[in-house]
Amino acid sequence: MGAEMRRGLARIFLAAVLSLSSFAIVSTASSEARAEDPEAFARVVVDSADLRSGPGISYRVISTAQRGETLAIDGRQGTGFWLRVVLPDGRTAYALGDEMQVFAVRPGEPEAPSRPGFFATPPLQGAHAGLAIVGGILDIPIRDGSKRAFGYLEARPSIVIHPTVTLDGFIADALTADGSQILYGGGATINFAPNWAVCPFLGIGAGGIMIRPNSDSFVLQREDLYLARAGGGFLMALRGRILVRFEATNLTLFNAESFKNAQTYSGGFGVYF
Repeated sequence: MGAEMRRGLARIFLAAVLSLSSFAIVSTASSEARAEDPEAFARVVVDSADLRSGPGISYRVISTAQRGETLAIDGRQGTGFWLRVVLPDGRTAYALGDEMQVFAVRPGEPEAPSRPGFFATPPLQGAHAGLAIVGGILDIPIRDGSKRAFGYLEARPSIVIHPTVTLDGFIADALTADGSQILYGGGATINFAPNWAVCPFLGIGAGGIMIRPNSDSFVLQREDLYLARAGGGFLMALRGRILVRFEATNLTLFNAESFKNAQTYSGGFGVYF
């Protein structure tokens, strides 16, 4: 290879390196510029603003914002001056622009509002009812006095009296090779931090349990017992008003002659609406 050809290749290589370096610098600068682009928010300037499911007064109200509340803007759609905003729980809604003051801030500025992330404020504010489906284990004494753990599935509908108080029903089934154990009843739950993304709670309730063995079972016997229930756990709120629920409870099972204790350990998903 001649000296002239080597010098030509060197110039081509140097030009390529300089081009790649320039592209990297420009890309980095663009990324930083995008990261520092201002974000749009809307602040409520009336006593209360109805937030609707669509851009018009004919759409239903899904939430209400009070004076001074700040919501992230997701865009502008619909006829007239309607703003599409993001609620604290991650849902989108539409607000009348005349009731909002639009402003922009750059990320990192002092007291800059934030957009909802993966976790969100628990949807207990403004909710009327809910439903949770949880599964886990039921640790319960059997006929010989020992305890066994069975698979456990529970449905729990709720009525929201206040963000801190819900009335709950429950129906559950623990399936075993010897039969089924059906739990049912109702109670109340106290939510200690309904505005936190992780909300601890305590609950109490009462009901009954029906133990229905298979016809060929020699381990269990048919029983109908009263049930008192107490326990607690915590809710983790995700976007879209979805909750992850973890709970442990103690069950006191009794009749006129005796009583025994059992425990449940469960986790699952719920939603409030």
